[in-house]
Amino acid sequence: MARAKRPVFVPLTKFPYVREIMVEFEWFSGFAISQVQKSIGALHHTASQQGITPILEISSKSRQSLGVSLSAFNLYLRIENGRKISVECAFQGSKVFEKGGPYTDLYFVQSREAKTDPRIKNSGSIVAFNYLGDDFPTKPVTAFYDWLYITALWQNPELSSKLLDFKGFSDIAFNPKKSLNCQARSAALFVALYKTQIIESVVKDKHLYLAYIRDAQKLPISQLSMF
Repeated sequence: MARAKRPVFVPLTKFPYVREIMVEFEWFSGFAISQVQKSIGALHHTASQQGITPILEISSKSRQSLGVSLSAFNLYLRIENGRKISVECAFQGSKVFEKGGPYTDLYFVQSREAKTDPRIKNSGSIVAFNYLGDDFPTKPVTAFYDWLYITALWQNPELSSKLLDFKGFSDIAFNPKKSLNCQARSAALFVALYKTQIIESVVKDKHLYLAYIRDAQKLPISQLSMF
């Protein structure tokens, strides 16, 4: 019997706001969606035995339509002139590399096309992010992706309000040994910031957002009073 380990992300009410819990579970090999969903079920079952339930799988393979809708490929940000771009396109199109970028034309293509554009792999290391003309640092490493995702959730309350019913979030395709950013982690961060009543402030002010996720204890007293 094959085994695998994947993280489940649990919201916290204080810094660092998200707890990552590695869960070992039975893995069902194969690319068929039925096989992937068996693995998701095994992951959630094992996590429930550790007291983490209910869990929402956020990916295109999720058994729940909410989880599919919240995939970074399917979750959209509203920008100027009423246009919308997916979180995935916003992330890929905002990367600034040693040898080029940002490739803002990727904002307006299909999500998978943006992710697989050859320029993303052939332009050297990422040195910064620039989203709609606004610079964003590369540290903390997941900060920019998380900010895009929680901003999209804030703009879509009909979806984000449903997240509050879950104790944890997973993404079966995310392997922390191979990737950094994870939509399930971003969802857990949104819930944490929502429940601490600072979500609107950090979405509107990226500097405040960065201060909180680096360490809220370093914030001025006037900001700490928001808790």
